Amino acid sequence: MLIGIPVYDQVDMLDVAGPHELFSWANYDVELVAEQRGPLTFRNGFGFNVAKSFAEAGAYDVLWVPGGDPCALIKLMGDRVYLDFLKNKSGNAKYVASVCEGALLLAAAGLLDGYTVTTHWAFYPCMARFPKVTLAAGYPRYCLDRNRLTGGGISSGLDEALMLIQLISGTEAAQQVQQSTQYYPCPPVTSEIVPATTCLLDEVTCPPPGAGPTARR
Repeated sequence: MLIGIPVYDQVDMLDVAGPHELFSWANYDVELVAEQRGPLTFRNGFGFNVAKSFAEAGAYDVLWVPGGDPCALIKLMGDRVYLDFLKNKSGNAKYVASVCEGALLLAAAGLLDGYTVTTHWAFYPCMARFPKVTLAAGYPRYCLDRNRLTGGGISSGLDEALMLIQLISGTEAAQQVQQSTQYYPCPPVTSEIVPATTCLLDEVTCPPPGAGPTARR
């Protein structure tokens, strides 16, 4: 089982690292791939290295698309190299998945047309840009529609990753990963999501190259 995660500069760390950890416990092979090999930086400034370029990537059983900084998303939604990579690698994949705002990237590639999906709550209004995509009611942690598996904001990728493991390897395998990672969330606080009314992508002013990422909402 080979899972490909197409990453980019200013990608969200937990969108990548959290699911990667769970997939590793399930004994899946996980491959980070980017347009070019070399160093990249997570949205929080943590550096990492990518060993394989798009041109070197093979076929994936699962394509997992992470979210990231709004300005990075705006750039990638108009980047044919990135979007064409998603289209090419999704063709033979058993599952095409996204977590957080990664759904916007899949939608921009036309890969969510006719599907019901979820994404980070703050980016729900942004899906109006894609009239062929249906948003799931409320803000589910993940949404499965045929072979499209989409996740909500950032931490939702953990639940989504367990769901993917269950789909591929069965409930017992997913339970073993849950036990090994002690994933029994019991947060010390509770709160409610206040629906966003505008698309966050329309509210950011992207800095010039080299000036750093935008602020979190």
